[in-house]
Amino acid sequence: MPESSFFRPALAKMQPYTPGEQPAPGKTVKLNTNENPYPPPKEVVEAIQHAATGAINRYPDPVATAFRRAAANALGLPGPEWILAGNGSDEILTMLVRGFVGEGQRLRLPYPSYILYRTLADIQGADWEQVAFEDGWKLPAAFGKTENDVRLVFLPNPNSPSGTVVPPAEIEQLASTMTCPLVVDEAYADFAETNCLDLVQKHENILVTRTLSKSYGLAGIRFGFLVAQPHVIAELAKIKDSYNCDMISIAAATAAMGCQEWLADVVAKMNATRSRLADRLTTLGFNVTPSQANFVWCQHPSGDHQGMYEFLKKNQILVRFMKFPEWGDGLRISVGTDEQIDACLMMLENYLKKNA
Repeated sequence: MPESSFFRPALAKMQPYTPGEQPAPGKTVKLNTNENPYPPPKEVVEAIQHAATGAINRYPDPVATAFRRAAANALGLPGPEWILAGNGSDEILTMLVRGFVGEGQRLRLPYPSYILYRTLADIQGADWEQVAFEDGWKLPAAFGKTENDVRLVFLPNPNSPSGTVVPPAEIEQLASTMTCPLVVDEAYADFAETNCLDLVQKHENILVTRTLSKSYGLAGIRFGFLVAQPHVIAELAKIKDSYNCDMISIAAATAAMGCQEWLADVVAKMNATRSRLADRLTTLGFNVTPSQANFVWCQHPSGDHQGMYEFLKKNQILVRFMKFPEWGDGLRISVGTDEQIDACLMMLENYLKKNA
């Protein structure tokens, strides 16, 4: 088909974001998209069932009041006015780019990291710049450099694909050198030793995004949120769709916020599995980056990561093969159940023996 002239030039030039593969339900061991392998707590399931039999012929609460109150209480925030709810944290990221970065202005992000940030800038007709991590996944001084046309900085923390963390004190120092907002994307923060929620109350240009897709086991619900000072939340609320979160997702997310004991238990279980996975991969000869997320990033001296990925996929085990130009490639393996991880490790060991 011929190219249409109807679309904005920015769309013609951009490359779409490619999400992780989602196979049809079956026997596949799915370790490629950092989902929680365990079902959500029963309170969440009951809340979904109750909402589904309620007044779904009516529009939902446009600002998700019940969720914001529950989240503020669970996270120790001053009140619900510090929270903006979204249809997954990806919608929150979209609102942030739309709110802060104009056409021809720039977005900054570290590299390698979440490539959706680049796509969101492309959609906006904005520019983006990547600042490469130094050895040991350290941020260089250039990441905090003030430039007038840089209107927004994204920092995934823990980072993907590495699972590494920039300490809050360093993030606070970075923000003090910036004249634009610094968004700390904490999609995996529940698995980490630290987070930046306290910094939001001290600095108006530090914003934190969270999702319920990972630690809370609600990837299929699509619910995320932003934590920022109330005047920032109020301005960004002008951008969101009128009813951006549906009634069922609001009910599920609200119930999840009341299940902090369940959260602590499942995070402890997954972190223990993560440690065992990292140890076993190291024994198999992989170089494993210490992770504070629900996945590990590993590289093998053979460099045959694509071959390993294809072999695992052929045997119904999905992991993520990731290749970063001018940086390298490797495997990102999500933390599954102990049984799923054992199956993955067994297949990797078989492959390495076969190709020794």
